[in-house]
Amino acid sequence: MKKASKGQKRDSDRDTMRAEYDFGRAARGTTAARYAEGANVVLIDPEVLDVFPDAASVNATLRALAPVMRGQRKDRRAAH
Repeated sequence: MKKASKGQKRDSDRDTMRAEYDFGRAARGTTAARYAEGANVVLIDPEVLDVFPDAASVNATLRALAPVMRGQRKDRRAAH
């Protein structure tokens, strides 16, 4: 495989930013503190998007289901 010469960029290094994106008024680090606290990203399957259209609906459902799941976990530990 040939090495790219110093003056040439490889295809993967090419700038792919669209012209319509404008970061002129962007502020650095505005979400850094929230990211540092920890972030879990979960992909929702398309089949259930009608039930969970946003993060609030997912969180509300998980909060309602969490006590049941915790109870099942305790039951399994007691059985062993």
